[in-house]
Parts: sequence; C-alpha cells; structure tokens
Amino acid sequence: MQSLARRGILSLKNRPVTFSITRPPFTQHPLTLTPARLFVVNMSHSAVSNTISEEIIRDHRELEEYYSKYLSATTEKEQNEWANQFRWELARHSAGEELVLYPAFEKYLGAEGKQIADEDRAEHLEAKEQLYQLERTNVTDSNFPTLFKKLMEDLRTHMKSEEEKDLVKFEAAIPREESQSLAKSFQRTKQFVPTRSHPSAPDKGGLFQNAAGLAAAPIDKLRDMFSSFPEQEKV
Repeated sequence: MQSLARRGILSLKNRPVTFSITRPPFTQHPLTLTPARLFVVNMSHSAVSNTISEEIIRDHRELEEYYSKYLSATTEKEQNEWANQFRWELARHSAGEELVLYPAFEKYLGAEGKQIADEDRAEHLEAKEQLYQLERTNVTDSNFPTLFKKLMEDLRTHMKSEEEKDLVKFEAAIPREESQSLAKSFQRTKQFVPTRSHPSAPDKGGLFQNAAGLAAAPIDKLRDMFSSFPEQEKV
C-alpha cells in the first residue's frame, strides 16, 4: 500500500515553508490559505509516470483496503477511523473522475464517450446518496454495517466495469503521454475538491462545477479537522 502523503512548498513572504498534505488534508497541520496565497503541490509518488487508468485503479484498491480495515476493526474507534478514511477517499476520487476523467471520455471517445460518462455519473450519484446517508449514520448504529456493505457492493460493480471496459477503451484511444498528463491533473484536482458527499452538487459543467466544489471543500476540510482518522503509518 503506497503512502498517501504528499509533499509541498508554501511560500509566505519569501520564506519557504515545507508542509505535508496527508490524509485528510490539513487535519494534522491546518493551514490558512487565502486567495492571495499561491502554493504549489509537488507530488512525489509514481503519479509522475502513471497513466490515468493506473491512478484510478490504485484508488479503487485503496477503497477496498479501507473497507476491509473497517471490517477487521476490533474497536468502535477503529471502525470510525476507517469509515472516515473511506469516506474521505471516495468523495475525492469521485470528484476527481467527474472533473478530469469523464470530460476526457467525452473529448476523445465522442458520442460513445458521452454515453459512458453519463452512465458513470449516474452511478456516482447513487453512490453519493448512499455515502451521504452513511455519513449521517453513527458507526454504532445497527444499520451502519448494512449501509456500508451495500455501498461497497455497488462500488465494486462500478469499479469492475470501469476497469475492464471504460478505461481499456479509453487508453486505446489516447497516447500514453496524454494519459500521464491526465493522471497528474487527476491527482492535483483531488487536493482541492470536497471530502464529503454532496449529492445535490453538479457533476459536470466545467467552471460552474469547479466553483461549487471549491465552495464546499473548505467547510469539509474544517470538519475533517474534528474527525478521527487512522494514524498515517497504518494507511
């Protein structure tokens, strides 16, 4: 399991400040970022050479691992931490696909790509609604395991189709260099999107979708600061 830690440099008044963007962002080391502050995230993991398919599939395996860790947790605290970790990653992953991958489907695969993207967006909406319900259910609630299991079952169906059909067709239609560029955009985008489910938010629309996501993200990250997550070394 690759670490989710990211390294970055934030320049404040000509003084370089090194910080670590961990999961969830700003939870362990909250930073106040205003629109006037410019910062560059230098991601050091293999996204530099990975294709977009490899990045998507890596996220899928992580989601499966987090769910497995939730199932094997022996305390309420651990269950809550892994459920939060799962929620955090799924929300970011979904938004990243909607902002980067699905528009690329439409661009490079034409009418078929639009159909694929629309079908995937519909499945995402269902998953968002399930995640929204899960977020509002206490981990000790007797319904929580059932809700979580149903969400994971539906996600596995979606992920299997995406990996075995959509991404295979997409990679065959674009140069590897373009796929690598999309992978970088996907990872950058995930740093700024909401970390909780927002079923009513637009799932396409370019600038409008970005604006909606950017509006929700700071509030989500603030709430994450008061939520419990697994220790970094366990992820």
